[in-house]
Amino acid sequence: MRADARRNYDRILAAAAEAIAEHGAEASLEEIARRAGVGSATLHRHFPSRQLLLEAVFRDKVEALCAIAADLAADPDPGRALATWLGAVARHAVSNRGLAASLMRGAHDGDPAFGGTCHTMITNAGADLLARARHANAVRTDVSITDLLKLVNAICLAVEHEPDSADQADRLLTLALTGVHATEATTRREM
Repeated sequence: MRADARRNYDRILAAAAEAIAEHGAEASLEEIARRAGVGSATLHRHFPSRQLLLEAVFRDKVEALCAIAADLAADPDPGRALATWLGAVARHAVSNRGLAASLMRGAHDGDPAFGGTCHTMITNAGADLLARARHANAVRTDVSITDLLKLVNAICLAVEHEPDSADQADRLLTLALTGVHATEATTRREM
């Protein structure tokens, strides 16, 4: 890809991610092109269908989550690393309002293996962090990465339409990971 074409591609992806975070997966393609500073024809040259644009945005975000997991693998506190990564997954889910459902509806227009590939990438990245946390006795042995990802997904679905959904998702995830039992720190804070 030529340098100018690559810049346009990157600007379109960034604008699409921003528009999806604000308006959901049905964000206007014309608005995305305008935000990216390109014409509609340029957007369609790079992404002939909405589905292909959504897949590119999602793939970009999944790759970022995997990179975060790889960076966190060096954290000396494996339990904290896992919790930090799950928080990143929650922020990812909250910022992609309706994206997963839209990708599923339009699956016939894009890469048929796309969903499975992204799911596998996220699961593998999280499984490595979970294995380290388990080895450090920071999590229960009966917890699977699928359990944790379902928990994050359920939290994000519950707060999806709230104005402060990212903050609520973070609070609920912290509550789920730490439990509802009072700790010395929470008791002191309430006094």
